[in-house]
Amino acid sequence: MAIVGSGYTGLCAALAVARAGRSTLVLDAGDAGWGCSTRNGGQISTSIKPDYETLARRHGEEAAFAILREGQKALAWIGDFIAQEGIDCDFRVPGRFHAAHSPRHYERLARAIASQPKGLAVPAHAVPRGDQRREIGSDAYFGGVVFEKHACLDPGRFHQGLLERVLGAGAVVVPHCAVTAIQSDGDGHRLVTGRGTVLAREVIVATNGYTGRLTPWQRRRVIPIGSYMIATEPLTREVVDRVMPTDRIVSDSRRVVYYYRPSPDRTRILFGGRVTSGETDPLRSGALLHRDLVRLFPELSKTKVSHSWMGFVAYTFDTLAHLGRHQGIHYAMGYCGSGVSMAAYLGTRVGQKVLGLAEGRTALDDVAFQTRPLYNGRPWFLAAPVAFYRWCDRLGL
Repeated sequence: MAIVGSGYTGLCAALAVARAGRSTLVLDAGDAGWGCSTRNGGQISTSIKPDYETLARRHGEEAAFAILREGQKALAWIGDFIAQEGIDCDFRVPGRFHAAHSPRHYERLARAIASQPKGLAVPAHAVPRGDQRREIGSDAYFGGVVFEKHACLDPGRFHQGLLERVLGAGAVVVPHCAVTAIQSDGDGHRLVTGRGTVLAREVIVATNGYTGRLTPWQRRRVIPIGSYMIATEPLTREVVDRVMPTDRIVSDSRRVVYYYRPSPDRTRILFGGRVTSGETDPLRSGALLHRDLVRLFPELSKTKVSHSWMGFVAYTFDTLAHLGRHQGIHYAMGYCGSGVSMAAYLGTRVGQKVLGLAEGRTALDDVAFQTRPLYNGRPWFLAAPVAFYRWCDRLGL
C-alpha cells in the first residue's frame, strides 16, 4: 500500500491500513505534514458548506440529508478519535461565534437556525447585536450565531500525534521523496521517485491543495487557494479578555471570510483569512492581515505580529469534499478550507475502502467530481471572483 501525501488524509488512511496488517508506505515531497495540515487555524466545524436547499436542488432531498449528516458525523468522529488515541493537541469544544457583517446577514443566520431541517438540527442560538460584546470585543459586526458543538485543536500537535501512531502501527513514512510518476497496470502500480521505484498493489493520493502534475485528473478538479494566518505578539490577559471574552472560535459571514481565535493559553490572537485576489508570501500577507485585524479591533493598532504563515487548501467547483477511485487510484481531497475533521475522517474512510470494509462507505461516494472546460489546475480565473466577492462584502450583500 502506497500513500502520496502525509497530511491528515494520508496519515489517517495509513493508520487504518497499517493496523489491519497491510505493508504501508507514505511518501511526501517535503517534510511530513509540511502543507496546510500543520498550517491551518485549527477550527473544526461540520465541514459541509452548501446548505440543505442547495444540496437538495443539486442531488435530491435524500442525498442532501445524507451529505449534511456526513459532516455532522465527521465533527463527532474527530472528538472521539482524539480521545481514543490519547492525542494531546489542545482539543476542546468551545463553540463557534459566526458573526454577521451586515444586518441582512444577521437576519439570514437567525432565520436559518430557527428553521433547521428536521433531523439535521444542531445546537445553536442567535446573538443579537446588543449582546454581541459577550462574544467578541468589536462593534464591527451586527450580531451572529453561536454553533455550540464546533471545536478547535492545535493543528501541528494533532498531526504529530497522528504521525507517531502511524509509525507505531508499523507504517513507513518517507519525507523529501517526491513521486514523479505513477504507472498503473492490471497487477498494481509503479511509483517513480527521486530515490527509486516502488511497487504497490493499491495507491491513495492525498495531496489536497498540493495536487499537481502527478495526477492530472484530480488536479483539474481542485482549486488551490492560499489560507493565510498571523499570530500577534503576547498580549496582556486584560486585552485578550476584552477582545475575545470567551474561548470560542470566530468566523464571519463575508464571502472572503476572516477566522480567528485566542491561542490555547490566551496570550495571543490567531487571525486568518484571504488577503489578496492572487497568492502572495507570508511577509506581505502578515501586514495585510494585521490591517484587517485592526479594522475589527482598533485597540490592537499598536500590537505587533510575531508570526506569519500560509498553506494551500483545495476548493472544488461544487464546494464539497470528494473521495473515490479513478483509474485504479484512490483519492480523498477538496475540503474547501474546512478540512481538519473532514480530511482525517475521509482519510480513515478511504483506508477502510482499500480494506474492503463496509464502514468506508460515505454519502459523498456517489457525488460527481466536477471540473470545468479549460481548467488545468491553475486558477487563472480566481482574481475576478475574489474582487467581486470583496465588493459584495463591502456592500453587505
